[in-house]
Amino acid sequence: MSDDEKRHDQLTAAPNATEDDARPRIEVTEHDGVTRIDIADDAPVRPGDPTQDPGA
Repeated sequence: MSDDEKRHDQLTAAPNATEDDARPRIEVTEHDGVTRIDIADDAPVRPGDPTQDPGA
């Protein structure tokens, strides 16, 4: 199994797990030797202070 297949298998193995649980939550891009990792816009959980308004 590939790493992506293993990840999908692990994230959907729990009881009540759905395909949505295995969706990627990050976006990785590389440009001129620099790797950038961003949180996906549609990620259900985002890092940061939960008491602050992210749009402020």
